[in-house]
Amino acid sequence: MNTLLITIVSLSAIGLVAAIILYFVAQKFKVEEDPRIDQVEELLPGANCGNCGFPGCRGLAEASVKSKDMEGIYCPVGGAETMKKVSAVLGKEVKIESPKIAVVRCNGSCDNRKKTSVFDGPQSCAIQHSTYIGDTDCAFGCLGCGDCVDACEFDAIHMNTKTGLPEVNEDKCVSCGACVTACPRNIIELRNKGPKNRRIFVSCVSKDKGGIARKACSAACIGCGKCVKECPFGAITLENNVAYIDFSKCRLCRKCVAVCPTGAIHEVNFPERKITQPKINTATSTKAKLDDLKSPIKSNIISSNVEGTSPKVNSKLTPKETFKTTLKEEKRTEITSKK
Repeated sequence: MNTLLITIVSLSAIGLVAAIILYFVAQKFKVEEDPRIDQVEELLPGANCGNCGFPGCRGLAEASVKSKDMEGIYCPVGGAETMKKVSAVLGKEVKIESPKIAVVRCNGSCDNRKKTSVFDGPQSCAIQHSTYIGDTDCAFGCLGCGDCVDACEFDAIHMNTKTGLPEVNEDKCVSCGACVTACPRNIIELRNKGPKNRRIFVSCVSKDKGGIARKACSAACIGCGKCVKECPFGAITLENNVAYIDFSKCRLCRKCVAVCPTGAIHEVNFPERKITQPKINTATSTKAKLDDLKSPIKSNIISSNVEGTSPKVNSKLTPKETFKTTLKEEKRTEITSKK
C-alpha cells in the first residue's frame, strides 16, 4: 500500500514540475501572430490551388500581411472583388489585374487530325506523352485523355466527345491554373478574358515546319507569317514555326483572322462579320443609261438585197431568235426570186 502511494505521488510531482517547465518555455519562445492573417484567410476563396505562387490561401494571407506594398500578390480565383476586401482590411493598395481564363490552344479535332495509331495502355496524357508522340502524327497536340479534366476542382473543363478536345466553361473557370499544370503538352494557357469576353489567339502550338504540320493537321499553324505582317499593333510574333499573339498588345481588330490560310487563329465571342457589297458609282451608271437612250436604235437584221447572199444577223440576238429570224428572211428571199 505504501509502495503504491509513493508511486502515485512521485508521478504526480514529476508531471506537475514538467508542466510548469513547459509553460515557462512556451512563454519564452512563443511567436506572436498577427490576427489580421486569420481575417485575410477568411476572405480568400479557400481553393488552395497555389496559382498565386504561395502554399495555399494561408500562405497568401501571411504574405499579404507582411508585405509593404502588395507587389506581386494577387488571388486569381477570388479576382478583383476579393482583393478589394483584402485591401480594405489591411489598408494597403492592391493592383487589380485583368480577369483571366484557361484557353485550349489546339485545333486537332477528329476531323482535322487523323489517327494513325492506337495506344493500348493507361488512358493518361502524362503516360502517353512520356512514351510516344500520340495516336496522330502531331507530336505537340492534345492527347485527349482528360488529365486537365481530372485536375480541375471547379468542374470547369470537360472533354468534347465529338472533337476529342477539352472545352472550358467560361462561367465556372476561376483561372486557378490547375489544368495548365496538368497538361504535359502545354497547350492550355491562362489568357485575359478580354472586353466583353472577346479573345483572339493562335490555336496551335506545333513547332513542325509548315508542310509537316499541315500534313498532320489540316488546321495547324504553318508559320507563313501573314498574320505577323497584317497586325498593325505588333502583337504577333513568329518563333519556332508557330505564331503567338500577345494578349497584352492585341486590340482585337481581327485582321489576322482574315488572312490566316488554315484557320489556326480563333476569334471567340465576336459578332458575325458583315458581308460588304462593292460600292457602285451611281453617277457613272446613270450617265451610261442616258447614253444608251440617246443612241440610235439599230436594226436587228441587215439583210442583203443581192440575190443569193445570206442575211447578216446582229450578234445582240439570242441564238434562238437569230435562227428564227434567219429562216423568215430566207423564205422572203425565195418568194421574191420566184416572182
